[in-house]
Amino acid sequence: MIIKKKKYNVVVVGATGAVGRTMVSILAERKFPVEKLSLLASSRSAGQKLSFDGREVTVAELGEGSFDGIDIALFSAGASVSRQYAPKAVQAGCVVVDNSSAFRMEKDIPLVVPEVNPHAVRKAPGIIANPNCSTIQMVVALKPIHDRYRIKRVIVSTYQSVSGTGQKGIAELAQQSQDFLSKKTIKNEVYPHQIAFNCLPHIDTFLDNGYTKEEMKMVNETQKIFEDDTLAVSPTTVRVPVFYSHSESLNVETENPINIGELKKLLAQSPGICVVDSPENDEYPLAIHAAGRDEVMVGRIRLDLTHPKAVNFWVVADNLRKGAALNAVQIAELVIS
Repeated sequence: MIIKKKKYNVVVVGATGAVGRTMVSILAERKFPVEKLSLLASSRSAGQKLSFDGREVTVAELGEGSFDGIDIALFSAGASVSRQYAPKAVQAGCVVVDNSSAFRMEKDIPLVVPEVNPHAVRKAPGIIANPNCSTIQMVVALKPIHDRYRIKRVIVSTYQSVSGTGQKGIAELAQQSQDFLSKKTIKNEVYPHQIAFNCLPHIDTFLDNGYTKEEMKMVNETQKIFEDDTLAVSPTTVRVPVFYSHSESLNVETENPINIGELKKLLAQSPGICVVDSPENDEYPLAIHAAGRDEVMVGRIRLDLTHPKAVNFWVVADNLRKGAALNAVQIAELVIS
């Protein structure tokens, strides 16, 4: 159990990446009780300065002694870094919130979305895993539906922004867009095909079952978070030429009949959700409106025309915030509470 204090020594590992930078800004925005903030990254990023709460903090190189005197470590530097250094941080007395895929499916490591399964945070957590970005926003929207109607099956198609690949994905879309409009030769290095003005039904590597790792993350993580191996998830994940925010189209089949008016009220009253559902006024969740916001936005809520116990809806969230950095900070808030 973490020792209760007025303020805590916090470290962000992978601080110069897209998610790491967002973690730093959210710690300040939410007035997390930080005594001292340390920022860590690889040797090539060491020496950079990031702004935190009105002052500059110099990024140091991640090393063996980086966690001495630290209470909470927020990791967003990739699975290999987390596997190597997260156990060392725990040995040094830290609670680790890890944003990589390294520990998500480990049996004894909680996988947490605070609006969905806060009870999973134990008294002495050690490492707590942050789910995949596309999983997080989906389960926030599914939670009130599952509690009220009991979900049997989810069919989900994602439309994921390039910021999910980090700064390099953002840069590639920007450069390709400029080159396309200037009629220059388009080069792709981050993605296997041109991403500008295109959609790629391919996120992460393909597995023997024909699904990608990203798709199977949504299946396995959802079942773990809801503690229900019978909850069926059928995913297709797609990378789209959008800079920030992931969008998802969901078809949800339930055990009990759904009253659409009741469902809309239920979603609107649920934590972490903002319902934007006035199609007659052209109002529905958009990636450009979700960017920079903390809520999971839900709209286009309608009954399935082909099934009496199914509903379709559209879910959008900022993948760097609720899909990663915000969720991690919220977990840290759970830990200290």
